Amino acid sequence: MTTTNIQVGIVMGSDSDLPVMQAAADILTQMQIPFELTIVSAHRTPLRMIEYAQKAKERGLKIIIAGAGGAAHLPGMLASVTTLPVIGVPIKSSNSIDGWDSILSILQMPNGVPVATVALNAAKNAGILAAQILGAFNSEIGIQVAQYKMQLENDVKEKIGKVKSNWPNQFDN
Repeated sequence: MTTTNIQVGIVMGSDSDLPVMQAAADILTQMQIPFELTIVSAHRTPLRMIEYAQKAKERGLKIIIAGAGGAAHLPGMLASVTTLPVIGVPIKSSNSIDGWDSILSILQMPNGVPVATVALNAAKNAGILAAQILGAFNSEIGIQVAQYKMQLENDVKEKIGKVKSNWPNQFDN
């Protein structure tokens, strides 16, 4: 992948966030959407964070997915210095208050600095949301998203058939 093709930046505050953020990378890979993945800490590398956000658009990025745990300032701080959409992934960290600290830090942004926020540890949903946003303007990606949604529907139909065959008299259509 060359930098000019990369459309989504996936950033996380620490390498310990990678097991969660991998799901965003996996779904973007599945939908053939070029992305980059790196570590950018709002607290430990603030200048790197600012530079990343300010140069993201000129490097060709269209969306940033940012995962963070604990105080979770990364998504909001990125959003404060870029015009690109930022999707925040709250991550339940080991020193977390059941993840609520991360959720509220990302969700409760002041007016003028929006961050789209997915559920706790839901990096896969962040990847899907990024694909849906891109797919609204790119028909190839839109087709990938539609096929993904169709597969979700087919998976449910298959499960309905299995349950119905095991419980024919108890199953409600």
